[in-house]
Amino acid sequence: MPIEDRGDAYLITHAMAKDTLSRLRDVETEQVGFRKGLVKLGRLCGYEIIDGRMETEYVAIETPLEETMGERVKGLEDVVIINVLRAATPFVEGLLKAFPRARQGVISASRDEHAGRDDSGRFPITVDYVKLPEIRPEDTVIVADPMLATGSTMCAVLEHVIETAPDPEHLIVLSAVSAPDGLLRVGEEFPEVDLLTVAIDDYLDDDGYIVPGLGDAGDRAFRTT
Repeated sequence: MPIEDRGDAYLITHAMAKDTLSRLRDVETEQVGFRKGLVKLGRLCGYEIIDGRMETEYVAIETPLEETMGERVKGLEDVVIINVLRAATPFVEGLLKAFPRARQGVISASRDEHAGRDDSGRFPITVDYVKLPEIRPEDTVIVADPMLATGSTMCAVLEHVIETAPDPEHLIVLSAVSAPDGLLRVGEEFPEVDLLTVAIDDYLDDDGYIVPGLGDAGDRAFRTT
């Protein structure tokens, strides 16, 4: 199956998604290749969401020869994609290739690396900017962030999303790689959310980075340190 239920999360198992993620993990993949890889992975994940979460409907079609019945995906215009700045920007670019009519929101949220984690394993989170479109009950909402580590950032983001839209049709957190700690935290605090990821990695190191992970996705995509 392209999407497998792993209990704490749903895992995208498409062969090209796994291939692309492996290239993203490689330390030899430079900036341009890394950004293009995130775009490609976002597009693949978007198609898997369409296949696994969205319904089709039969429609009458007039071909050059005769009338026939075909299938079309329902709800492609009822999609909201929320970009968790900044690492998600190329990831979202790929999602928009699958959902070109999606409405977009932006949340700038970052963890305070210098403060470190508290006793519960959380980082302090600063939310600098929130701009969300109208979210309706029939919408599929995709909150995109390539890395789900401790879950601190994602929980802060979801608080803003749910305050705006308490009950959309689907609320999906999409990541490329996730740590078990983050999946557990987000799942416990937001049980209504579907957690969708391409890989569940082994653990978090003492600095809260995913291992084996793929490094700092923002730094690698934008060539910053």
